[in-house]
Amino acid sequence: MTVKPYKSEAGSKKSQVAGMFNNIAPKYDFLNHFLSMGIDKIWRKRAINLLKNIPNPLVLDVATGTGDLAIEANKRLQCKVIGVDISVEMLKVAQEKLEKRGLTEYISVKEGDSENLPFETDSFDAVIVAFGVRNFENLGKGLTEMCRVLKPGGKMVVLEFSKPAYFPFKQLYLFYFRHILPWLGGVISKDKDAYTYLPESVLSFPDGEDFDNELVAAGMKPVKRYKQTMGIATIYLSEKQQ
Repeated sequence: MTVKPYKSEAGSKKSQVAGMFNNIAPKYDFLNHFLSMGIDKIWRKRAINLLKNIPNPLVLDVATGTGDLAIEANKRLQCKVIGVDISVEMLKVAQEKLEKRGLTEYISVKEGDSENLPFETDSFDAVIVAFGVRNFENLGKGLTEMCRVLKPGGKMVVLEFSKPAYFPFKQLYLFYFRHILPWLGGVISKDKDAYTYLPESVLSFPDGEDFDNELVAAGMKPVKRYKQTMGIATIYLSEKQQ
């Protein structure tokens, strides 16, 4: 069963996800860092560091949102980055951020669908995405598109929430995730459904080995999984078959 943000409303998951992020865009960065206690910033740095051995890469940031991962990539890799997202309001926040930091020469953002990327085959040295793949309407199609635009041997780095497995941290985290986070997120963002959708989408997402299998089906070769903070998130490194 497909998990959607607004269960009582009509429309595809894709259209609902776009609407959801348009709604919460003004509060998104604050909530992201507040609800994770800033740990998400560390995860992003670790994800980008996996690409440090690629000289002068051209990087595509899928589901770029407000541009945090794209900015981290430019900072750590000294590279050019193109970010795409289906949420116009999130992209407005990203563009303001880039202009304020003087990064528009190196990072550009545009509206785009992850399942139908507006780029030629074999265009990028690396594709990155943080907390975006679980929002795809069709996960397989989105991953296949990301693989398509990668050059042969190119790297894909996916940072996504996952499910902790160890007692008692698992039980404490799930209580926070299912009850406290939706309430806090709903109060601050004024969109309770968005932060109810967050844990539901994470708990239904095929993480770990199941996600590696999705990567293989899309044409990628899994290289390694890096669990973060006792399994709250996982960084998946893979490469396109030569």
